[in-house]
Amino acid sequence: MPASRPAAQRKEAAQRREVEETAQDAARDAEEQRLAFGARLRALRRSRSMTLAALSERSGLSIATLSKAERGLVALTYDRMALLANGLNVDMSELFSEGGARFAQDSLSLARKGEYTRYQTENYVYEMLFTDLHHKAMTPMLGSLKAHDILEFDDFVRHEGEEFLMVLEGKVTVFLENRPPVTLLAGDSLYFDSAMGHLYASAGDQDARILVVCANP
Repeated sequence: MPASRPAAQRKEAAQRREVEETAQDAARDAEEQRLAFGARLRALRRSRSMTLAALSERSGLSIATLSKAERGLVALTYDRMALLANGLNVDMSELFSEGGARFAQDSLSLARKGEYTRYQTENYVYEMLFTDLHHKAMTPMLGSLKAHDILEFDDFVRHEGEEFLMVLEGKVTVFLENRPPVTLLAGDSLYFDSAMGHLYASAGDQDARILVVCANP
C-alpha cells in the first residue's frame, strides 16, 4: 500500500498539469480570436474613414468599448456585435471574414463539421457558421455555455429580430426579463422575440452545447 501512494500522487499531479495546460491553451486561443476580431474591426472602420467617435455615435457603443475591442482586450456579446455591424453598415459575417459574397437566390452553401469561426466571450463560446456568406436572412451559430448562473452576467442580451434555440447536449436555463426562467433539456427548443432581454446558462455540471439561429430584421 505505501508504495502505491507516490504513484497516485504522480497521477494526480499529471492530471493537474493537464488541466492547467488545457486552460492555458484555451486562454491563448481566446486571445488570438479577440485580436483577429479587433484587427478586422479596425480595418472595416478605417476603410470607411470613420473615427472611433463617429463609430461610437452610429453604433451606440462607447469609444472605450470600441477601442478595447480593436485592441483585443474585450470580446463583444452578440447584441453588441449587432450594434457594431449596424454602425458600420455591414453584415455581421463581415466582422469575422474579409472575403465572402452575398448569398444569391437559387444557391446553397455547405458547412462540414468543424467549419466555423470561433469567438469566445466571458460566458459564451460562439461558433459562427457561414461567415463567408453575407446579407443572410438568418445568422446560424453553434455554441457552448460557460456560464452556469445568472449572476455571472452583467445584463440581459437584447437585439432586434427573432431567435431559435435548441439544446444539443446538456441542460440549459433560459432567463427572460420579466418572465420566469425556462429549463430546456437536450432536444428541447425555444423560439422568441430577441428584443426581450434574455440569457442562456448551463444548468448542469457540464457546459451545455446549443444551436442558435437569429433571424435578421
